[in-house]
Amino acid sequence: MSGPGDDAVAGRPGEENYVPKLIAQLEVPVRPDKVDEAPAVLSKILADTRAFAGCEDVTVVEDTTAPGTFLAIETWESVEADAKYRQWRAGEGAAGLAPLGELLAGPPVLRTFTVTEI
Repeated sequence: MSGPGDDAVAGRPGEENYVPKLIAQLEVPVRPDKVDEAPAVLSKILADTRAFAGCEDVTVVEDTTAPGTFLAIETWESVEADAKYRQWRAGEGAAGLAPLGELLAGPPVLRTFTVTEI
């Protein structure tokens, strides 16, 4: 049984074998007249994301001050796993994004972060 102070878990920041996870945030601004359609479209697109090798989690939130602005927060097992996904989405996986185009109020904004030792 492990508990607080049990630092023997492999893969923690600062350890020799640590592989940093990548957190990606994709902000998706949706047109006001298309907000009701967005959950179904995003759900279908994100099913592929969640099933992609290396994806650990995807959570979607909606901005309380700007309804229709969705933020997909993705956790990837590594920078490399995210890079493979982005490459797939830019290539053969791009067709799955087509339904999103007519919902957009502007271009999606992608930001990526790695987990640090802080």
